[in-house]
Amino acid sequence: MTDPDTGTPQVLILGGTGEARALAAALADTDIFFISSLAGRVNNPRLPVGPVRIGGFGGIDGLRNWLLGNRIGAIVDATHPFAATITANASEASATTGIPMLRLRREPWTPTAGDRWTQVPDLHAAAAEVRRRGTRVLLTTGRQDVGVFAGIDSAWFLIRVVDPPTADLPPHHEILRSRGPYDLESELGLLRDNRIDLLVTKNSGGPLTHAKLEAAAGLGIDVIMVDRPAEPDVPTVSDVGAAREWLRRVNLA
Repeated sequence: MTDPDTGTPQVLILGGTGEARALAAALADTDIFFISSLAGRVNNPRLPVGPVRIGGFGGIDGLRNWLLGNRIGAIVDATHPFAATITANASEASATTGIPMLRLRREPWTPTAGDRWTQVPDLHAAAAEVRRRGTRVLLTTGRQDVGVFAGIDSAWFLIRVVDPPTADLPPHHEILRSRGPYDLESELGLLRDNRIDLLVTKNSGGPLTHAKLEAAAGLGIDVIMVDRPAEPDVPTVSDVGAAREWLRRVNLA
């Protein structure tokens, strides 16, 4: 989509994150033409302001063709820190089309005094830690990743997800469907009521679900923290203001 009067190239914002929605809101009162793209993996997602497309592009070739066919002038990848495939595809499409790309990514969480973290490189390492240590586990790694823990029969899992899991489940579990943000008091109650002794989560960063880490620290509960995957070497910022400034530098803001 472009300005029907001038044909001005627009900005593609990738992601259904809070950062993506905030950037769309920040651009809505400008003369920039933009479109947001959501993967469509979450039912009833929170939609940003402005035009939205939902669904995949069909890999790198599909994304490249879509960018050129829609006269995209810049890409802002504001996807989740663990959405490694679309970030890699966007980087490759940017490199081969010459369309500039920016990564808008929230800062990761960092441990503070009182935190009892074990940082692991991936979900398989997290599952190994659960086998070794956990008996009652709060699992908040997302519905698509539950299958990594399906073979663990030595622990009970409280699996918190927005939508139902799409993978095999561990034999002893309960599904809790809910959507953040969460507050400290409710997270303390959840951990106490379910006698949780181990929290497994990804290092998503941001304030939306940080309260679970505060609650775990307050109760002396161990946390298995899955590190973020490596990302392509592209310009990266962590706030919407910096993203707007980058768009201004590439003559789109």
